[in-house]
Amino acid sequence: MSESSQPAAPASKYCRESRVFKTGRVFPNDINNHQTLFGGKLMSNIDEVASISAMRHCRCNVVTASTDSVDFLSPIRPTDSFCFESFVSWTGRTSIEVFVKVIAENLYSGERAVAATSFLTFVAIDPDGKPAPVPAVIPETDEEKLISDLAEERSELRKVRRAASKKLAAQLITTKYWE
Repeated sequence: MSESSQPAAPASKYCRESRVFKTGRVFPNDINNHQTLFGGKLMSNIDEVASISAMRHCRCNVVTASTDSVDFLSPIRPTDSFCFESFVSWTGRTSIEVFVKVIAENLYSGERAVAATSFLTFVAIDPDGKPAPVPAVIPETDEEKLISDLAEERSELRKVRRAASKKLAAQLITTKYWE
């Protein structure tokens, strides 16, 4: 398909149009041996809310392309609730960066703290399974602008990291270790 025959990118959307909130509570089956929320449960929820933000933004299917990081900043304890907040912070032609903030709240004292942050990238997929153009994103609040300001730099770092991962993967063996 030539450049001129590619579908046009949809109209821009505001970050708020993709915002997702999800609140949960820590239960005994959610904790690890340190008596804090199991990191895998947190990461699963991060991917879930981020994918909803991405789909709200492009209104089509998406696939997770990368998770830049999940930075665990403070523990989430059984006395806490946790609130995930996500929104689209940047877009490329077919890629969508989503920022996720996790706030822990002590249910007895009301004290709140940012417990984790994460950036994930999704690719929009059309009905034929091909990458689809996505709307640009418009930050409005100070927090949205803060997050969006460094997005292109994060995108470039992702490209470098992905190339390094591909180079490493090409050198890894795939034979069964017992053969």
